[in-house]
Amino acid sequence: MDPATAIGIVVGLVIIFVSQIMEGGNPMSLMLIAPMLLVFGTTMMVTLAGGTIADAKHALGSLKTAFAGGVRPAGEVVPMIVALAERARREGLLALEDELKTVDDPFLVKGVTLAIDGTDPEEVREILEAEVYATKAQGKHSAKFFADAGAYAPTIGIIGTVMGLVHVLENLAQPEELGHLIAAAFIATLWGVMSANVIWLPIGNRLKRLTELEAARMELVIEGVAAIQAGANPRVIAQKLSSLLPAGEQPAAKAA
Repeated sequence: MDPATAIGIVVGLVIIFVSQIMEGGNPMSLMLIAPMLLVFGTTMMVTLAGGTIADAKHALGSLKTAFAGGVRPAGEVVPMIVALAERARREGLLALEDELKTVDDPFLVKGVTLAIDGTDPEEVREILEAEVYATKAQGKHSAKFFADAGAYAPTIGIIGTVMGLVHVLENLAQPEELGHLIAAAFIATLWGVMSANVIWLPIGNRLKRLTELEAARMELVIEGVAAIQAGANPRVIAQKLSSLLPAGEQPAAKAA
């Protein structure tokens, strides 16, 4: 679990409201139901209008991943691949069937299983790369949903402000109400800009990043499976896979 998104959004909102208090304001003055409903509700609806119901369902379902999910470091898979390569080199690919029962990476298990079944190396690569492509496409759609919401929200906030100012003009005969009405009118713009930059865009970027990390791990597995199938030396496999890792993960992978 990587709570970076939850920490960032919650603490960001807290800082905003604390700053409001430090300036002598009342945070509750920002919590007006009508402009918040307009901004959040309309943003979700127009974002939905730009895609499909299936896209929206998947994107909303990915919120759990955005807030509580995480991707295991790609470096963790290197020792598993090397261990499989060592046994395959000693006893052959068929000996890996029992070994796979202890491997907790489904994608690696799928790749090695294809190799054990005698699938042509090129076909194995094509099958696994197709799954990587599907993972990237799925993650891209979810990230785009929230990126679109972040693009729409500020404009919808402005619409709410214009609506509020129209209401202000309707009440010019009651000057004692104007201050409250004008302040309320600008709350919509505030929530539009704030929700875009503190909520929607960070969630979209988070999903995009998680997809990149997952795809990188899967691509590392593809190279490892290809090397196992080719009967490469386990030490060479370890060096090759470690060289594909980000600089920060390489020492850990080599040490393993």
